[in-house]
Order: sequence, then structure tokens, then C-alpha cells
Amino acid sequence: MSPFPWAAFAASLPWTALAVLAVLALTFGVAVRQGRHSVMDVAWGPGFVAVAVVSWFLSAGSGDDTRRALLLLLTAVWGLRLGAHIGWRARDGHEDPRYKALLDPAPGSRNAFALRRVYLPQGVVMFFVSVTLQVGMFATGPVGWVAVLGVLLWVTGFVFETVGDWQLARFKKDPSRRGTVLDTGLWRYTRHPNYFGDAAVWTGLFFIAADSWPGTLTILSPALMVWTLAAKTGKPLTEKAMSGRPGYREYVEATSGFIPWLPKRR
Repeated sequence: MSPFPWAAFAASLPWTALAVLAVLALTFGVAVRQGRHSVMDVAWGPGFVAVAVVSWFLSAGSGDDTRRALLLLLTAVWGLRLGAHIGWRARDGHEDPRYKALLDPAPGSRNAFALRRVYLPQGVVMFFVSVTLQVGMFATGPVGWVAVLGVLLWVTGFVFETVGDWQLARFKKDPSRRGTVLDTGLWRYTRHPNYFGDAAVWTGLFFIAADSWPGTLTILSPALMVWTLAAKTGKPLTEKAMSGRPGYREYVEATSGFIPWLPKRR
């Protein structure tokens, strides 16, 4: 196995950081024009795709081609699907209530406040989480069983996230279910199949990178993503918003909070 190309990797970091800044700048411009900063959610997935594309180009001739192709393809499929789904969901053009709650009380310029409290923090997180992709692109040595396990985890996560989003969209379109709790399909086994799926996707990408030892050094990157989804802004905020819905307490008592498991009898 060839040694890890540390110099080439270090030289790529300013360019991947520039890719993140370009995504943020473009998104901020669109948000100001439309008057809604929740477009940042639409750009979240494609932002990782931009980083993956830049890393893929810059790692040519350095990293293993199979691993590079896997990381690029899987990130692109995940990121573009997520961006398209959130864009479709927000097609009415209204600001997301979470962003309204954060930005409406902002002192001074609402846009400047959004830049500090939304775009810059998310840009830092995006770059930090994507370090797994960046290191993996430059990793040497052939793809082995750890990467295969990573692909299986990614597929599992992508199915949960995609099917969970589809089931939730169908549920919301049914007027007879308005004000009730979705507790069928994948939502019968976890209260958050989409968040669990996201976490599994990034754990899988980490395994693909960690198939070569330098990738193991990036474990904090997927850990941050999983922690954010399970304990920070994903699961907790959603459950807080749902807590007053009739039947939700019983649903919480019967259904796994994050990792899919058989439901308890009610």
C-alpha cells in the first residue's frame, strides 16, 4: 500500500473550503432575493456533493480509484436526492417556521443575523463532516471488506431515509390523517426513519473511508452528524414540535426513538 499523500491532501483543503463558501454565497444570494433563508436546507445535501466533486478531481492519481468513485457516487445520490426532496417540500415559497422563530426577533439586519447564525455555522459543520469524504478520496490501498460493510450501511440508510420521506409525504397529503400521528410503515419501527437513515448513510461513508487507516482519523466527522441528528437539531426539535399532537405520547412509549426496533404492544 502506498503511503497517504499528506501534501496533496493538504493542498486540496483550501479548494474544498472554497467549494463550501461558494455554496453558502450562492444560497445566501438566493435566500435574500426570495426573502426566505430556509433555502439553506435545500443546499445542505448538494453542498456535500460540491465538496465531493472537488475532492474527486484533486485526488486523481493519488487515492484509490474505486474508493474515490464510491464516495463520489454515493454522496451525489444522497445529496441530490435530499436537496430535491426538500426543495419540492418547500415549493410553496414560505419561510420554514423554525427559521422564522430564529430570525424574526433578530436585532438589526435580518440577513446579517442569518449569515452569522445560519450560514457560517452550517458551513463549518459541512466542511468538518465532509473531512471523511476528503480523506477517503486520497486514501490509498484497495477496497476491502470494511468498505463493503460501509456500502451496505449506506444502502440501508438511504432506503430508510428515502422510503421514510415518501411515507411521510403521503401521510401529509391525506386530509383524513391531519392532526394524527404517522405510526405505520417504517415509522412503526422508529420515530425518525429519515434521521436514522441519514445517520446510517454517513456512518457508511465513514466505513468506506476507514477501509484505509487514515480514514479512521475522521471518526469525529460522522459522529458530529449522528449527534446532531439524534440529540441536537434533528430528533429533539421534531419531537418538541409534535409533543402536543393527540396520540403522540402513546406513540413515543411504543416506538423506538432512533434505531429501528420492534414496537411495544400498546
